[in-house]
Amino acid sequence: MICIKILRCENMSPWLGFPPGRGALDIINKREGPRPEDVRAKRLISENAATIRKLADQISGGGYSAMQNRQKQEAPRPDGLVLHDMGGAAKALEPEPYVRISLNGRVVLTCRRTGRQIQLLGEIRHGFPAGTFRIATAERGYLSPVADEMLGAIGELDGCEIGSAMPEADLAAELERRLGLG
Repeated sequence: MICIKILRCENMSPWLGFPPGRGALDIINKREGPRPEDVRAKRLISENAATIRKLADQISGGGYSAMQNRQKQEAPRPDGLVLHDMGGAAKALEPEPYVRISLNGRVVLTCRRTGRQIQLLGEIRHGFPAGTFRIATAERGYLSPVADEMLGAIGELDGCEIGSAMPEADLAAELERRLGLG
């Protein structure tokens, strides 16, 4: 790596052989390999490893050596495989679905236990004087349209007005009733 440093010293320029108003240019090359102070520090640590270990045990009450022994006792890993054990196997929970209407108007069938979306049912398109509920179908360009059996159950609600006559909470309750959730 080359580091270039430009010095602009009006008073020093003539002494360095530059015309007045011009700066001097210093080029500093970085040395290859480790710095001498790093080499000395590594050597000092390796020569005094036994004393450092003894002090670490004294400070931690023997915890440092115990940690080192635990690491040595771990079973060797098979070559070429990377294993990640993030705990026991997760229980396969039966989803507990409910209808959620988000702030942006998406009407979603969601699992109450995990909070994950199960199925997009549609969306509320806001307009004047009231919004309308639109079911997610393939004809409308949705990538995961509502299944035919669900469409048969909630199809009558497509295009219903959302407002003072039917608030969003009532729409969610009616969808849950028609889907047999509540």
